[in-house]
Amino acid sequence: MFTKHFRRTMIVVVATLATAEWVRAETESDGTATVEKPAAPADKRPVELSPQVIELVKDQLTLSVPGEWPAVKPGNRIIEHEFSIPPAGGDEAAGRMTIMSAGGSIDANIARWVGQFRTPDGQPLGDEEKKIEKKKFGNHEVHLVDLSGEFQDQPRGPFGPKVARPDYRMLAAIIPVEKNGTWFVKLYGPKQTIRKAYKQFQAMIGKSID
Repeated sequence: MFTKHFRRTMIVVVATLATAEWVRAETESDGTATVEKPAAPADKRPVELSPQVIELVKDQLTLSVPGEWPAVKPGNRIIEHEFSIPPAGGDEAAGRMTIMSAGGSIDANIARWVGQFRTPDGQPLGDEEKKIEKKKFGNHEVHLVDLSGEFQDQPRGPFGPKVARPDYRMLAAIIPVEKNGTWFVKLYGPKQTIRKAYKQFQAMIGKSID
């Protein structure tokens, strides 16, 4: 003879199974059962972020920085805007992009940047490790710099301590703006990270001042 407790347990089990079956399928008017289809997998494509528009000189120079490069607090007072570039290709450190207006001749600034790099054996950069060119974008003549090697970084500014960064790369654009100074856009970091950011950097410079 079943106990009252056993009978109550059986009723609960049967009711649960019936409810689950009812949720799983509903009977249509023609007597066929329609089984619920599994939900479609979530879209795993990365979300494209809107560019960050930075107006440096009104009506003359505006940069559209990729949305996936977050703005961060500038490392020193000389820098007007700073952005972090997410690591890529197995690199552990993030890249860094700084934007500022500064004095000094263009050639002197380029020479200083080249002097911050060395080959792996400690020698000055050769033609294979550096590329310097001029390009015309709209009304602006832009000086483009591409350097690779061991970088003597000074994250706190020109008077701060130096930190050796092996296997680094720098991309830079120097943009003179008539009657509004010279602007320096400098992107540097581990090689694979900068390699991935290369096309975005070139597009940012070209689209911004063309």
